[in-house]
Amino acid sequence: MAHSYSGNYVHIVFSTKDRRDTIPAELQEKLWAYLFGTCKNLKITLLAVGGITNHVHLLISLPPTIRLCDAIKELKANSSRWVGEHDIQFEWQKGYGAFSVSPSNLDVVQTYIRNQPEHHKKRTFDDEFLTLLKKSGISFVASEALG
Repeated sequence: MAHSYSGNYVHIVFSTKDRRDTIPAELQEKLWAYLFGTCKNLKITLLAVGGITNHVHLLISLPPTIRLCDAIKELKANSSRWVGEHDIQFEWQKGYGAFSVSPSNLDVVQTYIRNQPEHHKKRTFDDEFLTLLKKSGISFVASEALG
């Protein structure tokens, strides 16, 4: 077989350091566009991006040529540097959440990610993240997952 084929759809979530509100609302759309460009450079298809002042969600199609941890490292490093260039003291948290997504659920996850501001009028990031871990069957200790 001459070609590699994959369908690795991943919902990625990571927050700002200490969950601080350091992504200004007026910069969010530009940050999402920057993340899109970074994905494109890495040959990753970005299907949806969204978030609020203290975290970001991405739905990607990960190619077989890049490891998930390397993709996230590049996305976080490049976007952190970019935000810093806007005179904002900025860091992402050290960890992340990564959740596999079935092709049949892509539309639902895209809508969820694009509606983050509305979603967070009712629920905190901590509640959201713990729910994602539980729904995905990922074992965790709450204090570590939120640390």
